[in-house]
Order: sequence, then C-alpha cells, then structure tokens
Amino acid sequence: MEVLLIDVVDSATRSRMMSGIKSKNTLPEIRIRKALHARGFRYRIHVPNIPGKPDIVLPKYNSLIMVHGCFWHGHSCRYFKVPKSRTQFWLDKIGKNQARDQVQLSALTDTKWKVLIVWECAIREMRKEKDHDIIDQIERWILQGADAPSGDHRSPVTEISAAESPGLGVGSIRNCTVN
Repeated sequence: MEVLLIDVVDSATRSRMMSGIKSKNTLPEIRIRKALHARGFRYRIHVPNIPGKPDIVLPKYNSLIMVHGCFWHGHSCRYFKVPKSRTQFWLDKIGKNQARDQVQLSALTDTKWKVLIVWECAIREMRKEKDHDIIDQIERWILQGADAPSGDHRSPVTEISAAESPGLGVGSIRNCTVN
C-alpha cells in the first residue's frame, strides 16, 4: 500500500525550509569528527583544493572521509524516498548530485588519497551503546593503509552504510569501483 503524503505548508515556506538545510557541518559529520578527535586523529575540514571539498581530510593517513546524506545523494536505503510533489525536479537534482559525485570520485582515485563515504543511514543507526562500532570501522579503515607508500596505484573507494538486512547490526562496509 502506497501512502501519499500531502505537504502541510505552502510552497514558499517549504522552499525556505529546504534552503535552510546545511551542506557543511551537519550533525552526522560532527558526530564522526568528534569521535575521531577523541581517538587522537587530527584532520582538516572542507579543504577547497581537493575535488569535492571532502568533509574530513586526514593528510597524515592520505585519507578523505565524505559524509553523504541519503536523500541528497540518492542512496538506496530506507531513508531515501522520492518526493511525491515535483518528482521530476527532485529526480533531476539528485541525478546531478550523483553525476557530480562520480566526477569527483574519479578525480580522487587518480591521486594519493583513499576515500571513505559514510552514509547518513549508518550514522542514524548508531546507538549509544554501539556508537563505537562504526567509529571502530572508520579507524580500522584509516589505519589499514597508513604504512603503504603512495605511488601510481588507483586509490580505493570504500562505503559504510546501514546494514541492508534487519538484525545485522550497524554499518556494513564495502569497497566500490568508480567509473
């Protein structure tokens, strides 16, 4: 059964609300930054001369972390739903975001950087007693290549998202290929 939601505010109010959504310093991003800082990692944020202005840059480890919102980047999880109003507009906008993501990831794979994409759904699934699980995964990912020399290799892109199957716990991690 499909549920049709009717917007409870007028279009001007909805437009103002949507334009107020931040693209930097979001709650998921801040949660990861605080946890990494508490574990002794030092980083830069939103470095403009790196493609995509990654959310977290760890130069010592040649690592970049991008925290993607499931809606804005069109993630195939339970938190992404195409809006019922102006459907084509939203599909076009999200499609452009995904195309831009691919261009940026392609540019990054030819550099010394390794890239981690952490999806909003993985962070939403974090529980107080399990907060450390996803941060443990991120820490292992950061440290795994710390001693490897940078050279003419294609940097891997890795993703962390909420487990696809119920009961599997938070955060599934997988390597991705970039077109």
